[in-house]
Amino acid sequence: MKLSERISLAEGHPAPAAPAAAFSAVDPDAHIVPAAAPGAPAGAALPPASDALAGLKQRAAEALFERMGSRFGDSGATEEELRSAARDELTEVIDAERVPLSATERTRLLRDIEDDVLGYGPLQRLLDDDEVTEIMVNRHDQIYIERKGRLVLADQQFRSEQQLRTVIERIVSRVGRRIDESSPLVDARLADGSRVNAVIPPLAVGGSSLTIRKFGKVPLTVRDLIGFGSLTLEMAELLQACVKAKLNIIVSGGTGTGKTTLLNVLSSFIPDDERIVTIEDAVELQIQQEHVVRLESRPQNTEGKGEITIRDLVRNSLRMRPDRIVVGEVRGGESLDMLQAMNTGHDGSLSTVHSNSPRDAIARLETLVLMAGMDLPLRAIREQIASAVNLIVQISRLRDGTRRITHVTEVQGMEGEIVTLQDAFVFDYGAGVDAHGRFLGKPIATGVRPRFLERFEDLGIHVRPSVFASAAQPQEQPWK
Repeated sequence: MKLSERISLAEGHPAPAAPAAAFSAVDPDAHIVPAAAPGAPAGAALPPASDALAGLKQRAAEALFERMGSRFGDSGATEEELRSAARDELTEVIDAERVPLSATERTRLLRDIEDDVLGYGPLQRLLDDDEVTEIMVNRHDQIYIERKGRLVLADQQFRSEQQLRTVIERIVSRVGRRIDESSPLVDARLADGSRVNAVIPPLAVGGSSLTIRKFGKVPLTVRDLIGFGSLTLEMAELLQACVKAKLNIIVSGGTGTGKTTLLNVLSSFIPDDERIVTIEDAVELQIQQEHVVRLESRPQNTEGKGEITIRDLVRNSLRMRPDRIVVGEVRGGESLDMLQAMNTGHDGSLSTVHSNSPRDAIARLETLVLMAGMDLPLRAIREQIASAVNLIVQISRLRDGTRRITHVTEVQGMEGEIVTLQDAFVFDYGAGVDAHGRFLGKPIATGVRPRFLERFEDLGIHVRPSVFASAAQPQEQPWK
């Protein structure tokens, strides 16, 4: 990152700061409160504490750049080495200011400046908070977060639109993307895999907008989802068998329902000796196997050239000898190429689609195939879908904020002009809610045995008969 970009992140518009001797340390939450200047009349108005703090932060940041500006551009230095060096230099800078600070105030001030210079400003602490799953910046002075499935207004704010724009540019530049008035929206990712979407004026009328979908440092496992109540042990046993039997599976759900998390869990069932090719707009899947090739699409450059689409990558993946193709999400003409791959020997493929029910997922796939521009008759498209897709797993976010699998649905084939579906599991809403408004229901078996069980038998994959009993009792089973 350019030195000027780092300096602008620390810039604000504070009122002129009082001399260093006019500061006195008090409440740690207030950071630093200016004392009355010597000789000032009683009751004179004091400069706001936030202005005094901003002035101190700005001076410290500028002094830090003067001391080690060239080191920020050292590509050989790790992030931790830079942070350690910055902390040492900042300590000397703050000592030189001769501002009386308590240990708590000093630590907090160091953290604030460090976040501004090396991190993502006021977002850094939200990114470090494991309970925060989503960060939504509506404008520079309004940040909402999702914590435990609930949206709340965060205490953090950016000082200005310029500081927010600098953070956005820092994020997108690190993954080779760009954002400006000619290209005012972008998808990117953070180093930890968190997904980022940014929109700036003129598209964002009220000021730049930034949305970050965080992913856990440790990928969730099937045991975690069972513990959360997202699925049952019986359902997990069936899904594990489906992945091992190389059924083609579509994970369906709305925005923020946990499709990617569920896709990660399903991919964990893939045997270690198979070659996996993943295809995404922005890499976010956390595949645990070692034999994995990760492909990421690329937007066009400033000259309008060089774009590599998801569809290009799906086509290319067929030449890479994949045992499994995992497409992070189908949202366009690549759905036709994916269906053709599923129908031409690339069994066991996994993908996600935005839809609200298994039936809607079929309709959504039909629409996406039409976007390929091949002018295919609707019946031919439906036959492709019915032949290629074996299972649809519907995941939903309920009113209580929890994410539950509401349907596990087999795609059985065609009857006339209609793709026939059969539910193996559905969510039971009839159990009501508890005192906290949380749904007491869980996914239950319909009692119908899927037709693909014959395929399990041919492959020697065993699923307990009790899995499909409508009153199945959970039984302990070891998971990898």
